[in-house]
Amino acid sequence: MNKESIYGLTMEQLTAWLAQYGHKKFRAAQVWDWLYRKRVTNFSEMSDVNQDCIELLAEHFAIRTMAEHVKQESADGTIKFLFKLQDGNLIETVLMRHKYGLSVCVTTQVGCNIGCSFCASGLLAKSRDLTSGEIVEQIMQVQLHLDEAKQDEKVSHVVVMGIGEPFDNFNNLVDFLNVIKDHKGLAIGPRRITVSTSGLADKIYEFTDMNLQVNLAISLHAPNNELRTRIMKINRAIPIEKLMQAIQYYLDKTKRRVTLEYILLKDVNDRKEHALELVDLIRDMRDLASVNLIPYNPVDEHSQYQRSEPQSVREFYDILKQHGINSSVRLEHGTDIDAACGQLRSKQIRVS
Repeated sequence: MNKESIYGLTMEQLTAWLAQYGHKKFRAAQVWDWLYRKRVTNFSEMSDVNQDCIELLAEHFAIRTMAEHVKQESADGTIKFLFKLQDGNLIETVLMRHKYGLSVCVTTQVGCNIGCSFCASGLLAKSRDLTSGEIVEQIMQVQLHLDEAKQDEKVSHVVVMGIGEPFDNFNNLVDFLNVIKDHKGLAIGPRRITVSTSGLADKIYEFTDMNLQVNLAISLHAPNNELRTRIMKINRAIPIEKLMQAIQYYLDKTKRRVTLEYILLKDVNDRKEHALELVDLIRDMRDLASVNLIPYNPVDEHSQYQRSEPQSVREFYDILKQHGINSSVRLEHGTDIDAACGQLRSKQIRVS
């Protein structure tokens, strides 16, 4: 029988669980330290934890619930991991090297039901949510990879932008965030964590009210309903007006910046009129909103889309800047190793 990942418990949940079996609060602190600071891979390595507690943990939980299935390394230092879960499903996790540190992109679901017409990760429908432990374990597996290299490197940033819609797995997402933020564990600062959503408006309100302090990114990709509905079917249920109201609520309540992600598709959403429409759409929130222009990663199954020409990218960027919209063009990572989210997983499944 498969065991639940120990990484799925927040510090509060671990403390409460051990208390049910008569263990005091300090025991949870010891276990937490072994998991996230010393990063053991077996309960028996917890040398200052009594044997009864170790046996209890080993009976109910596992430290490793996924195995490295494929690993690809890019010339730029990006590493893409394909992990196999206990049920045989495959998920992707990506380690990226930046000037400011090491960032890990995690997956939250097996497959995706959002159905963006340009996206490789949506090629396979969602079969289930990942548990909070499976999401945390992606960070731990990458950190253990870094530990083995003995270069004293640590995961410093996290982006929740892998396969799946994070806000469609909301409770597990929140537990994951609370685990990795904990200052006695991985201690990844909330301002170094970004969660991306395709625009589940009700969850944006809930996320805002929880005041988790982590960054929010919105996959916008179009400046009007007609175009956004054509490339993102979620817009049928949650049109731009409803989404923008939720974003404004977030800005008003948190006073934190929001990133609007915009994948540039040649002759689809990259024209001058689209840039001007985008300016009009976000003009009133430009003090706290920034646009991240993303070069498209071509996918064989979505051959109707091509990457925008460099000149089109520059012109789009210039229009935004000229109208006072803070914007940037995302730097590419791992273009030589199936860089698009979901590509490695879908190709491996086809091979299998």
